[in-house]
Amino acid sequence: MTSPNSQPESITSATVKHQAQALGFHRVGISNVAQAVENPDSPVTLQKQRLQAWLEQGYAADMAWMGNPKRQDIFQVMPGVISIISLGLNYYTPHRHSDNPQQGKISRYAWGRDYHRVLGKRLKALCQWLTAQNPQVETKFYVDTGPISDKAWAEQGGLGWVGKHSNLISRQYGSWLFLGEILTNLDLEPDQPHGNYCGSCTRCLEACPTQAIVSPYTVDANRCIAYHTIENRQAQLPELISQNLQGWVAGCDICQDVCPWNQRFAQATDIPDFEPRPDLLAPPLTELATLTEPDWEQKFTASALRRIKPAQWRRNAQANLDRLNPQPQQD
Repeated sequence: MTSPNSQPESITSATVKHQAQALGFHRVGISNVAQAVENPDSPVTLQKQRLQAWLEQGYAADMAWMGNPKRQDIFQVMPGVISIISLGLNYYTPHRHSDNPQQGKISRYAWGRDYHRVLGKRLKALCQWLTAQNPQVETKFYVDTGPISDKAWAEQGGLGWVGKHSNLISRQYGSWLFLGEILTNLDLEPDQPHGNYCGSCTRCLEACPTQAIVSPYTVDANRCIAYHTIENRQAQLPELISQNLQGWVAGCDICQDVCPWNQRFAQATDIPDFEPRPDLLAPPLTELATLTEPDWEQKFTASALRRIKPAQWRRNAQANLDRLNPQPQQD
């Protein structure tokens, strides 16, 4: 008979990983929280320092939630947390963005079904499996939905490393990974943090049309096309953004598309939910520029793109059209 706080021998890092893989996760890694936060050189500690500097420099733009103090103190999120299980799902499909300037470009992450639902369903199932092994097990899971530095914890758990474009890169899948994590009071054997293999490459910095990657590992949201097309709620886009959209209406994949790790090692996902909806691969800009509320409701059902409201779609599309068909200057 086990005591209320004991951990049955059946729950080990190996069994957790086996179950995660059985649920369809492509990558799984484990971090010991105390080891990570107490080590001044750990990915988690370094990310905390970078985040603080990023906030102080005003690079968060209007994303006030990035300043939530819980993001820098995991014990405020779950006081009894001992381990973090980081998990990744490959979402890459070998389709290409349209070269037709009359068609909009949507970031790959949003081509298919809402990743919050797809990943969240699997995370919930893994949590249920853990508590079924022992009712004393406590869990919390997040899919880009809580004040968690998910990329830092994924690097700590060995899934990959945070690249110079600030996305997590894995050797197996490049940066086309959705990340989620489970916080738990289980004391699990941790994985080794992943090394950084960006080397001297600066392709992502050089490719960004607005120079939003102001230095390696630092993205200024004020200059970022992805931020402005998704998060910016203003009626007009800043001129720096509107003049450099290059067809983007929802997010931006430029820094990932040029990454050598993506060009060489990306592989097609085996998850049907991530296959693109045909109408999201290359939507006509004129259609998006006149998008109505009912059209929006129908077009973006069960899509992560619901974060972008109809007025934003119209704004983003019209900014691209204005660039293609500039109005003559008046005397």
